[in-house]
Parts: sequence; structure tokens; C-alpha cells
Amino acid sequence: MSAQHPHLTSATIYPRVIAWESTRACNYACQHCRAQAQKQADPNQLTTKEAYNLIDQIAAFCKPIFIISGGDPLLREDIFDVAKYASTQGLRVAMSPSGSNITPEVIKKMKSSGIKIISLSLDGSSAKVHDEFRVVHGAFDLAMHNMTLACAEQMPFRINTTVTQHNIDDLSNIQKLVTDMGAVEWDVFMLVPTGRGKIYMEIAPDKYEETLRSIYKTTLTSQTPIKITCAPQYNRIVTQHITQQHKHQQSQQPVTCEIKNKSHHSGGGGRCMAGNGFCFISHVGEIYGCGFLPIKAGDIRQQNFSEIYENSILFKQLRNPDMLKGKCGICKYKTVCGGCRARAFSTVNDYLQEEPYCNYSGLT
Repeated sequence: MSAQHPHLTSATIYPRVIAWESTRACNYACQHCRAQAQKQADPNQLTTKEAYNLIDQIAAFCKPIFIISGGDPLLREDIFDVAKYASTQGLRVAMSPSGSNITPEVIKKMKSSGIKIISLSLDGSSAKVHDEFRVVHGAFDLAMHNMTLACAEQMPFRINTTVTQHNIDDLSNIQKLVTDMGAVEWDVFMLVPTGRGKIYMEIAPDKYEETLRSIYKTTLTSQTPIKITCAPQYNRIVTQHITQQHKHQQSQQPVTCEIKNKSHHSGGGGRCMAGNGFCFISHVGEIYGCGFLPIKAGDIRQQNFSEIYENSILFKQLRNPDMLKGKCGICKYKTVCGGCRARAFSTVNDYLQEEPYCNYSGLT
């Protein structure tokens, strides 16, 4: 408990996943881009030496999955050196290249640097849908090429899909393509209107609920594991389903913060992870709860990573479900869901307010 802020209580959950925005340089200008990526790298981005120092600080504190993202990390000349250093320090390294033309030589460098898995984006099952969203002609063909090559070179890959109005009716086709291409996981991101992403791109709350329930139904038979990101209410949906299945056994038990007996297909992983098992580090070393919540918790050029993660007032608030407002604050599922804090901030400018895209009304 903080002496200056006695109302804050937060048991630290060490980061399981840390995403580092290695650069904002990217050849694409995607409509939903959180980073508002640009063609040229920011001259103020972390240097190689600063990146190594960041890794040292993280490794001394925890051994998380370390996602090297961007922009496009492959546009950083030192990226394989940095990845190798992170791997030697005990971090489990993943990479999320955006729109790069991956070659067998690039994959060999990935493997030799300790990268265990890559994430590739697919936002449509056809060139028409995907290319319109990526704003680059040929982006779909390039994505298919990269997936085919990853399979051939035995580099595990997951597919990331951002759900917006442009592809809401294409999800079943995307899911089939993901399986056909041999992805090890389909990670479905529900849009948070940050950066280039705009509120008008969001699907309506009723459709949001319908989509999450449909995805959960799909997980029960999908050959490819499905994960949901930026939709904590998915965990409420899973919990409701399990409760219905075990109504007699669970009738006397309160809903807890852990989803019991869920398979690896059911995705999720608890309530909003921003600052609560996850954090995002920008290209200039600023630390955020996630990449979609533009409120800085600290700066590794000024403070130690562990100090920021453990003691930031922002992170302590995000970890404490009792600080939630509106219907999230009184919802019986607030410890399994709690709503997306970034989406609340993007719509009402208050990250502790209720989730604006949740239509659940059985609050207590």
C-alpha cells in the first residue's frame, strides 16, 4: 500500500508478456495503426546500447515473453543483435514484423538470434478486404507469401487479425484460412480506437457481444487455438458458459478471478492486462500499460524498469478492480473482466470508467 495513496492496493503480478516497440518505421500506413507508423525511423528511438540496458533491467526483474514489435522491427539494422541479446538473458523472444518481405535468409537470422515465433497480420481472407485495410496493393499476396515461407522454413507463426466493421463479416473465412496456412494460433484483436484507429471503425456493442460469443463457439471445434486480445469481456462470456455447464456444482461458489477448466482454445487469460501482467515500451523508452492506453507510467531513460512497473500510480490503479467506476465497478465479473481500460479512455477520457462496448446488464 502506498503511503501517499493509501486507497491504492495492488499485488504485483510480474510481467508475463512485454511488448517493445523497437521502431516506428514501417512501409505500411494501416487504417487502424496505433503507432501512426511512418516511413523513417524516429532519430530519438532507443539506441542499441539503450536497448541492451533495457533488456538487462527486465531480465533482472522477470523472464517474460519479449515481443519485438514496431512499426516494422526488420527495418532496424541492429534488430537481430538485440533479439539475440534478449534471448541470452533468458527472455523468450517473439517478433511481430509488419509488411516486410520475409526471405529464407531473414528467417535463418531470426532462428539464430533466438526468436521462437513470429506474428503475421491478416485482416481479410482476400486481397480486396486485406489490401484496402493495409492501404498497400499486394499486401495480401505478401502476407500469404510470408506464411508459406514460414511454414517451409519451420518457423512457428501466429496470425493477428484486428476486428473492425471492414472485416466483421469475413471472420469465418479468415479463421479457415488461418488453419489452412498452418498457423499455431489465431490472435483476434478487438479494435481500440487509438492512433489512426477511429471510433467509427468499431462494431456496435450488440455486435461486439455477438461476435465474442460466436468466436467462443468456434474455439470449441477449431483445429487452431484462438486467443482474444483487447476484449476482457470474453472472459466473462467463457465464465458464463462454464457456469451454465456446471450449474449445480458452482451454484454455491462465487465467481473468482480465475477461469477454471478452460481449454487452450478458449483464449483470454484474465481481466485487462494493462499494467497487470503486461506492459508496453515505446520506441523512445516510455512505459505504458498497453500500446492502446496513451498514458505514460514512466521512462526507462530516467527510471529503472522494475521501479516503474511495481510503483507507478497508474499501474497500481489498473491492478485494483475496486477502483473501477460505473457499471464495471459494481459488476460481479469485474475480477475476471473489468472492461478494457484503453477503450474506456479512448471514448470518455477516463481509463477507470466503465467499458463502453459492453452491453452486459446483469451487474450484481
